[in-house]
Amino acid sequence: MKNKIIPILISVLFALFLWYFMLPPLNPTSPSFWVYIFTIGVFTAIAILLSTVTQTIVLRRINSSNIPRWFLNTAGAGAIILILIFIINIAVSPVFNASKYATRITVDETSSFTEDVAPADFSKLPLLDKESSQKLGDRVMGQATEWVSQFYVSDLYTQINYNDEIIRVTPIEYDGIIKYFTNRSEGIKGYITVDSTDGSAELVTLDEGMHYMPSAFFFENLYRKLRISYPTTIFDEASFEIDNEGHPYWIVPTIKYTGIGMRKEVSGVVILDAVTGESEKYAIGEIPSWVDHAYPSDLIIEQLDNWGEYKEGFINSIFGQKNVTVTTEGYNYLVMDDDVYLYTGITSVSNDESILGFVMVNLRTKETHYYSAPGAKEYSAMDSAEGLVQEKEYVATFPLLINLNNRPTYLMSLKDNAGLVKMYAFVDVEDYQKVVVSDSALGIEAAAEAYLNEVSNEYDSNNLQEKTITISDITTAVIEGNTNYYLTDSENNHYVASIKDGRNILPFLTTGDEVVITYSEGTIGQIATIKYPEDQEES
Repeated sequence: MKNKIIPILISVLFALFLWYFMLPPLNPTSPSFWVYIFTIGVFTAIAILLSTVTQTIVLRRINSSNIPRWFLNTAGAGAIILILIFIINIAVSPVFNASKYATRITVDETSSFTEDVAPADFSKLPLLDKESSQKLGDRVMGQATEWVSQFYVSDLYTQINYNDEIIRVTPIEYDGIIKYFTNRSEGIKGYITVDSTDGSAELVTLDEGMHYMPSAFFFENLYRKLRISYPTTIFDEASFEIDNEGHPYWIVPTIKYTGIGMRKEVSGVVILDAVTGESEKYAIGEIPSWVDHAYPSDLIIEQLDNWGEYKEGFINSIFGQKNVTVTTEGYNYLVMDDDVYLYTGITSVSNDESILGFVMVNLRTKETHYYSAPGAKEYSAMDSAEGLVQEKEYVATFPLLINLNNRPTYLMSLKDNAGLVKMYAFVDVEDYQKVVVSDSALGIEAAAEAYLNEVSNEYDSNNLQEKTITISDITTAVIEGNTNYYLTDSENNHYVASIKDGRNILPFLTTGDEVVITYSEGTIGQIATIKYPEDQEES
């Protein structure tokens, strides 16, 4: 027994050392917990075995009779644990629990896109993607000469709603252990914000520096601080956000599993103050409204895939594949009503070039809506936009999904090799052949108007409204041989009408005339019918 005490003490020290660096949750449902346990077990067994094997055994041929019984028993126990883990995970897998996997996320399939998503407000659209934001953030950092030698800009760039402004925010990090020691007393006294609508970037300085960061060392490292505070909690990746006063926090989803690492779900979040290290755990439903990213995007995509794959059962997901759907290759974010939403297309499992519709998911509450809209995949729309300017070799950003004229529409930026936005592209979701690109120098509203001019004869006949307007301005333009009339009313609302829908009245209208119109709402209303008030009374 005495010859085992020292190896056991060494193993205890090894276990503490490994836990310090590996930071596994002390939770048997976590796969990393079992990796930690087996690593310690193997190390301990080898340490004891080496301490008990005599030089005589080493010098002669080792056979099974030389191996201590406790070693064989330990190996057998490890094998039994692995077999039990395998059996448990098979029992909770989709093979026997397809319906539970399909309902990991609740999808409202009765939603109306035009009712849920307000017409696009071009002053509040996140036109800059993450890559462009990173270039702007790096440029701001490069101008702060006293910072750039000590820190680097994180590539997180979390998109949030900050006091009704759509911004990306990212922290500054220590540039190595030497820079950590020379700056740790004051911490990191700033972060970068990039306005996603106009591209303005700012290095925000703090009165008191941030100490608890992923790039910090020892007990100020973010994940080590979290593990010591919550030793049994399973964490997902942290996101960086600021509250309505601009104070920095880490938002860290807490995870629960069924079985060992199976059927992953968010149980809440831990909000950790990046300055003080104080933290508080919140359950789902109790998360403060300023938090935008409680659910990891990758997990949402996984659950949407399970919803589409298993709603008709496990066997059907493999053989019949009736009504089996998957998400498309990418996703993007929209900001509505003080929350950030993930959206992505839904396509058939055959993975063709079209979508059946798309989903929008609130990343704070996981409220999910599906909108049926057969049309083009996002990458098909991107190819269509790039094809119009292929000689320029511009690259399209992943589309934004907007409500333009009561139709789901893709909006993209087209960037040159330097990453600068040169053009905007609008593509109709249902018909990706309807695509218009415009010079970004003219502005996004001019680009939208050019697109609407191209599809001006289309309106939603199921959502027409009627009202009387007084014309304050009227102009015309000929598009593909058709004359279109552009009207502005006394309330500065804009409308477009085709000569085909009002050939007996449109050519005779002048400023000050009062008319009754039926129209489909949008940034520019699409007029379906137009009459004089007296004609309306007679009918």
